[in-house]
Amino acid sequence: MIDKTISDPHDAVADIPDGASIAVGGFGLVGIPTVLIDALREVGSGDLTIISNNCGTDGHGLGTLLEAGRISRTIGSYIGANKEYARQYLAGEISVEFTPQGTLAERMRAGGAGIPAFYTSAGVGTQVAEGGLPVRYNPDGTVAEFSKPKETREFGGKLYVLEEGIRADFALVHAKRGDKYGNLAFYKTAQNFNPDAAMSGKVTIAQVEELVDSLDPAEVDLPGIYVQRVVHVGPQETGIENRTVSN
Repeated sequence: MIDKTISDPHDAVADIPDGASIAVGGFGLVGIPTVLIDALREVGSGDLTIISNNCGTDGHGLGTLLEAGRISRTIGSYIGANKEYARQYLAGEISVEFTPQGTLAERMRAGGAGIPAFYTSAGVGTQVAEGGLPVRYNPDGTVAEFSKPKETREFGGKLYVLEEGIRADFALVHAKRGDKYGNLAFYKTAQNFNPDAAMSGKVTIAQVEELVDSLDPAEVDLPGIYVQRVVHVGPQETGIENRTVSN
């Protein structure tokens, strides 16, 4: 088997070019590949399409790529509390393709499994299926691009919408443990979008907190066939997305 470890995170992402599409694991600030995102920002790649549930928060995770002007398009579920994300979207600086969370996860998983498209009931009867969601605004606030209608089909008397699988150029993911062959084990809720994002990438780069020679097969959450590069980053602290203090 091939040793997939790379010692420097900058080397791991150095070949990600301008214009690349990147699937990124994590939910909010949980299970995000912070070290790889920081390395990508420092490498300088731009005009990126980011496929992720959200775009981090202001000053954290993918939010740092937004602030640096490196992202031109996103495919995700919500803008959340990221003020810069909302500002860029409404100002016409980035394009945003909204998709339901479960649909997004399945689109990434399907892409990695070689499934070009699938039918789902999520979004039927809404603009997700019928089109008309603002994808990109003009600077004056008018809409420059709307989402297009999607194919629908009836099965068993129920209507479904056709969604396409996502195959990204690269994927960046975070795992609790990994071995040198790319097998990964995720910790609790960090399983959120990480396995699906990893499957979606043509080249998947995983940052791992613990690196071992070989994981026990019973411990493997994602087999190394989906992972091309492994970077040992040591223990990582999960940030707090919203802090509430009572008097």
